[in-house]
This record gives sequence, C-alpha cells and structure tokens, in this order.
Amino acid sequence: HVWFCLFVTSSQYGNFVDNLRLYVRGGGGGMGLPRLGGQGGNGGDVWVVAKKNMTLKRIKDKYPLKRFVGGSGGNSSVRALKGEKGTDVEVPAPVGIAVTTDDGRIVGDLNEEGDRVLVAKGGSGGSLYSAFEPTKGQAKHIRLDLKLIADLGLVGFPNAGKSSLLTALSNATPQVASYAFTTLRPEIGKVMYPDYKQISIADLPGLIEGAYMNKGMGHKFLKHVERTKQLLFVVDVCGFQLASKTPFRSAFEAVQLLSKELELYKEEVASKPAILVVNKMDLPDAEDKLAELKEQLKNPEEFSDLLPGDMIPKNYMTFRHVVPVSAMTGLGIDHLKSCIRQSLDEEATLKSSDVLQEKLLRLRSH
Repeated sequence: HVWFCLFVTSSQYGNFVDNLRLYVRGGGGGMGLPRLGGQGGNGGDVWVVAKKNMTLKRIKDKYPLKRFVGGSGGNSSVRALKGEKGTDVEVPAPVGIAVTTDDGRIVGDLNEEGDRVLVAKGGSGGSLYSAFEPTKGQAKHIRLDLKLIADLGLVGFPNAGKSSLLTALSNATPQVASYAFTTLRPEIGKVMYPDYKQISIADLPGLIEGAYMNKGMGHKFLKHVERTKQLLFVVDVCGFQLASKTPFRSAFEAVQLLSKELELYKEEVASKPAILVVNKMDLPDAEDKLAELKEQLKNPEEFSDLLPGDMIPKNYMTFRHVVPVSAMTGLGIDHLKSCIRQSLDEEATLKSSDVLQEKLLRLRSH
C-alpha cells in the first residue's frame, strides 16, 4: 500500500495538498542470451519532471494509486541480440518542489519548468559480466514537498493596512525576499516569540477588486498563498471604497470578495486554515461595526444578498480566530501573535499525528 499525508483538515473543496508520497520502481533488465553473447536491454528509469500548471493535488487525483513503474528491458534474442531499453516513465510535478526520500534526504529540486530528477534507475540487462542474468530496477518511496516561502500569507485589499500590520507584527522591518523557484518577491515579516520561536508572514501588493476578471491579476496577487501554511485575511472594520467609481464595500463584503478571489484563483487554496484580522479598530464606531461583522459571519447566507451574484463564494470561509486590532495604536497585536502561534501549533500537532498514523498503517501493511 502507498499512503500519503494531507495537510489541511477542511473538506470544503477537496483539500490543499502540500506533500505527496509516491512509490517508484525502475523497470527490470531483459535476459541476456548466453550462447550468442547477446545483451538484454536495460529497464526504464523513473523521473520526476517539472511541468507548467501542475499541482500536487492534480497528481493525486490523476494517479490515485501513486505508483510509477518503468518499462521492462527487452530480452536478447536471435533476431535482436541487443534487447531494447525499457520505456522511461515521467512523473509530472509542479515547479518549486523538493524531492526527498522517506527519511527526509533531498534527492533533488525542481526550480524551473523542465527540471528533471532521476528517482528510480532501471535494472541492467543480462550480459557477459552478469552471467547473462538481468538485475531488478531500484524500488523506493519518495516524497514531493511544496517549497514554502512563509508560515502565513496575508490576503487583503490595498486599503486594509496590510503593510502597517506586517510592520506592527514584525521584530524588524519586513524585507523583500527572492527565491530560486519562483519570480515572486514578497515582503517577509518575522514574528519573534519569547521562547525564540520565529514565524514568518508573507505579503504581496494588495488585491484589486475584480482582479480575476482583469486577465489574471488575481493570480499575480495570490500566488504567494499557495506557498504558505495558513492564511491571514485582513479587512478594514469600516469597509472601503477603492475608487470613486467602485461601490462602497462593508467589512463583511470584503471578506466574501476575498474568499471569491481565492476560489477563482485555485479552489483548494481556500481550504487552508485561516485567521481574520479586523484592522483599524481605532476609528470611530469601530466597536459597532465589529459587532455587526461578527453577527454577519455567523450566518453569511442571510447577508449574501448584499453582494452581486457573481461575487458570492461557493463556500463561506470559516475562521479559526477573528481578531480585532489597530496596527496604528498596537491594540490587539499581542493577542493576534498568540492566535497565530496557537493556530500553527495546532496544525503541526495534527500533521505529526497524521504522519504517525501513516507510519502505523505502513507497518501494518508489511
């Protein structure tokens, strides 16, 4: 049996998959032909290859058995003294993947489209040196791990105060980071805890409402959230109006529009654990507006008529915490830090119990 481990607990969209365990085996070599000195063909190899628009979830859905076996080498015969090589097999994978062994040793990286990593070599064909007996191909389990850029990704419209929030949470000025496996250059803030644990938060420039209609603009602003463990939604408690021509949106509408943007970008991303930060609590009437938002979030279906039909998300986000803050005065920032820590720690506990389950299942199936 080949077992794998999933990251996310929500089942809204079919889960977001950030790592996958696969069984790979090179093809066996072909038989040699002793009386004529004929050599069997080598078995086919198994490669992992970075392809455009691939996700780990697609691999999981397309190859439910998660087994990839190279073709067998051809036997040597009177007609063809040199047996044919077995067919190579390619496992399609996304860019930005680390290929590791079961015990975490890195086999190779896929940083650009077309990068290839050999994961299981085919066996040798029988020849004079092996008394014409072929060898079996390599067989092993490997893991494909999505490379992350940060623990959390910020999601919010430009006016929500994301950059001031990132600065308020960070121990130092957030820095622009660059990576080998992506053109993204997000701002990364680091949150330091009294026990010296550090948590990183990534931000890209703000989403613009209707970005997804505007030739993939949403893709530009949401790419970072695929490579984070959890999401941090940020809204202005008093709502916003992006431009004089666009309608005014309440905080509740902002939450639903952000959910819709995520869904349209990639549905499974919207199943990641999320925290909602309600910013600008220093503004007048903020408390009343917060109470109204909390009420609306309890029964989002009742209030969805506030939104145009094409902006209503298929599934409403459920947040682990709703945290009111003021990035300007510092109100609620410490509480937010502890909610973030708690949410990540819970996820890590869940994940390690999943891994333990998986190991037990493997032991039982041997």
